[in-house]
Amino acid sequence: MTKAAYKRIVLKLSGEALSGGQDFGLNHEACQSIAKEIAEIDALGVQLAIVVGGGNIFRGAQAKAFGFARSPADQIGMIATAINGIALAQALSQCGCRTKVMSALPLSNIVEPYNWSQALLLLEKRVILIFVGGTGNPYFTTDTTAAMRASEIDAEVVLKGTKVDGVFDKDPMVHADAKKFTSLTYAQVLEDRLNVMDATAIALCRENHIPIHVFDFFKPSALKAAVTDKQGGTLVTG
Repeated sequence: MTKAAYKRIVLKLSGEALSGGQDFGLNHEACQSIAKEIAEIDALGVQLAIVVGGGNIFRGAQAKAFGFARSPADQIGMIATAINGIALAQALSQCGCRTKVMSALPLSNIVEPYNWSQALLLLEKRVILIFVGGTGNPYFTTDTTAAMRASEIDAEVVLKGTKVDGVFDKDPMVHADAKKFTSLTYAQVLEDRLNVMDATAIALCRENHIPIHVFDFFKPSALKAAVTDKQGGTLVTG
């Protein structure tokens, strides 16, 4: 029987993953496909928390174009993550998974507020947690949220699902000669300003000794390979 290499993980997903290639919004088939991939990991007995972005609904570039101030623009983005989190929770429920959405942003009539001790209890009971609302504050990304929640719940790794198989020295979708890194240190990522996560997220993971595994989420079985064999993509450690 296939065994997981980790007991507890945080999976960071972009909002765009839920759009299925659309310019905007949610795609049912994409949500179902993602839910099935996650359900396979849940079946391995892994304690799983998910942090989802909101870029399929609202992005920072739009805020700039609209002339919005940073704080309200970030609040719109945080609400967008809640929409995505609720949709993903429903898709996971249809796959037979037990889920709970917890928000750092007060949305008491819709989802539960984030509570550290309650989160730990639910993880021990094998409930998949979906953390939404970012950190609850403007000026912080969902990458930082993932690093923060991973630190709080003592996760063994942050798995970041992207469109490409790891970290490259330049955009592999534009440059055919882009070089892939199979492993990196936190210091290398920060010094070379590589596109892994924002600097705050990297610093948090470094401080709390949490590896970051960047992989192609859309490659068949890539998530399972990352969880069971620590294979594929790029591993960032100390």
